[in-house]
Amino acid sequence: MASKQRGIVVGCGSMGQGWMKNVVGNPRSELVGVVDIRTEAALAAAKEHGLTPACAFTDVAAAITALRPDFIADITIPEAHCPTTLAALALGVPVIGEKPLADSMEAARRMRAAAEASGKLYMVSQSRRYDTNHISLAQALRNKAVGEITTINCDFYIGAHFGGFRDAMESPLILDMAIHHFDMCRYFAAADCTAVYAHEFNPKGSWYKGDVSATVIFELQGGIIFTYRGSWCAEGCHTSWNGDWRIVGTEGTLIMEGDRFPHGQRRKAGGKPGFFSEMEEIVVTKVETNGAGIHGSLNEFLDVLERRAAPNQVSSSGSAMKPSLVPQCEVHDNINSLAMVFAAMESARAHTRIVMPS
Repeated sequence: MASKQRGIVVGCGSMGQGWMKNVVGNPRSELVGVVDIRTEAALAAAKEHGLTPACAFTDVAAAITALRPDFIADITIPEAHCPTTLAALALGVPVIGEKPLADSMEAARRMRAAAEASGKLYMVSQSRRYDTNHISLAQALRNKAVGEITTINCDFYIGAHFGGFRDAMESPLILDMAIHHFDMCRYFAAADCTAVYAHEFNPKGSWYKGDVSATVIFELQGGIIFTYRGSWCAEGCHTSWNGDWRIVGTEGTLIMEGDRFPHGQRRKAGGKPGFFSEMEEIVVTKVETNGAGIHGSLNEFLDVLERRAAPNQVSSSGSAMKPSLVPQCEVHDNINSLAMVFAAMESARAHTRIVMPS
């Protein structure tokens, strides 16, 4: 087995702790250092994972210089993603970062340019892409289970009493949550957004200061229309956190609701004519994943690091390598999901349809 990839986790909050366990638990990686702007948090995290105080830092560049890692995991707050990632890439270290890519499109473009200049991998962890249900649905769509996709709907309704910073955000739903659903849409459709019209609002009875509900209509490549309806202050009858999905094509429909395995119907070949077409059930093949959630993100990241180091090899995980040296959600791809977020907010505030820049 190849030597383990040595990683530093930047950000020692609850999500950072999850990533530390992720790195420690993967047989192909090891945790060699931690970084947090709070000295006490970095020291506590180092101790928790069996590292000496010398492995705890408050500055990412200092940590990289001292420890010479093979990668960093940027699990900082969104405002810190850009400086953290720029510092690592400038020192020649690949980065896997938590979503969202950045807190602005300007910062995201700087991060993309830094990845290009360094020639190093920068990938965003969109953890829902590693869910078996989602992979199986995407594969069925690639195999034309419903023909050509025409319409995608996603409903997301949760009554979430977070407390804290989300309650004071201007656009808590779209900025903090909808990136997951927007990215899932791009994944399912294998298409990017070309225009958007959005309406944000804060309904009666809301415990949020900002607009916590939204209806958004996206136009995607190929004439696909994606309608997103969501709220974080909808009491009762909650949807899945992944959203409830209906995907309509020229030959049928696939549905995924309540985190149940996708199912659907398509027009039966040679079926009897009538007011309604004669339908048959779509059999969706279950596709297993090499780790769900952030475990899958890390596995794909490590796969690509190994492949870049030794092209034409087989991953030490035992699975066949992807032919590409570019993973899902590499910065050049994921920036298109982030662009949907900021375009939707721009549309809502300007009360107009926004055409995405080419």
